[in-house]
Amino acid sequence: MNRVRYWFPKPYADRVARLRVPFGFLLLVTFAWLSRPTPESMAIGLPIGVVGLLIRGWAAGHLAKNERLAVSGPYAHIRNPLYAGTLIVAAGIVIACRDWPLAVIFAAVFLLVYLPVIELEEQHLRKLFPEYAAYADCVYRLLPLRSWRGGTAHFRWRLYRKNEEYKALAGFLLAVGWLIVKWRLWRV
Repeated sequence: MNRVRYWFPKPYADRVARLRVPFGFLLLVTFAWLSRPTPESMAIGLPIGVVGLLIRGWAAGHLAKNERLAVSGPYAHIRNPLYAGTLIVAAGIVIACRDWPLAVIFAAVFLLVYLPVIELEEQHLRKLFPEYAAYADCVYRLLPLRSWRGGTAHFRWRLYRKNEEYKALAGFLLAVGWLIVKWRLWRV
């Protein structure tokens, strides 16, 4: 039997899971306030953010939540491609913002809020899908170092829409719009 190691106590993880949305609003306000974009920083950061969005979209098109274990598409390479994509989007936005304290804040929120939530979700998947243990033994959480063989499902737009992944795209476009407005109005 495989041994599972969790880094965060369940009560803590449960608490921060409920605080994800308020933390998101806090990040939004912090982003709006601290950003100091330049055309150069946006030219570097925004394409990185687009890569993260593409990973998220690809993952959403393979995810049938609570119906079947996702092991195809990006899930064949990492267990949490939605979170990995979010991390890449955030890195791109932070680079575009050109503010290192914002990078520290985003990293802290990812480590202290999102990693415990990832653990909670993995506990849920272990209970729901008996085959998850073998999958987790083969595929890493966030690094594509080993791949799962046997996932045959294809990307489906229906799942992309059902998972409401278009909201991530809308949020990214709003962030890009804000960066452009902030640069135009308050050139640094």
